Amino acid sequence: MSSNPAQLNIRDLPLRWRTSDAWGSQVLKHPLALLNDHAHLEKKAAANALELLNRWPEPCPPENWVQAMTAVARDEVEHLALVVRLLARRGGRLTRTHANPYAAALRDLVRHGRGPLELIDRLLVSALIELRSCERFEILARCCDDAQLARVYRGLWASEAGHYLSFLGLARALPDATRVDERWEWMLDRESRIIASQPPGPRMHGGI
Repeated sequence: MSSNPAQLNIRDLPLRWRTSDAWGSQVLKHPLALLNDHAHLEKKAAANALELLNRWPEPCPPENWVQAMTAVARDEVEHLALVVRLLARRGGRLTRTHANPYAAALRDLVRHGRGPLELIDRLLVSALIELRSCERFEILARCCDDAQLARVYRGLWASEAGHYLSFLGLARALPDATRVDERWEWMLDRESRIIASQPPGPRMHGGI
């Protein structure tokens, strides 16, 4: 698989459960609800990257760690602004509260309080969310009849792919990181069960 997000194909994504185009056709019937959910995900993704910035296990994080986390946070804030603007122009508004059972279930996989193991898991969960979002954006771009939204979704595909590769690479490069790839394979299996069990609805990580 290519490490360059621009060269990735949806078939290259190592997902164990594939979303059908029927999901895209289904959620696009409710574009405002989908945009609202999407905006909340971008907001949470930016906050996650900024929180991870301070999670380096030593006092002084290396430059590549700082650059990676701030770059992801910057991208996610830009995506948030874009999606909220689209939502407002189409007559919607960002809700005050939001729940994401998919992400909550993934966070339950994290080995909390286990130091380096917790950090590895948090990075891998972040990679999983970006990986699944990457697949979903590709489907939305193909299934969307709205030219403006289709362009947005096509642009987000490459960005999410880059974030997925960045988080995975950072997990593998952590000091004393061991068995990361084995843990990644385990998490890919668990993610497939989690996404397959999600109830349907106009959400980026909803079920069929």
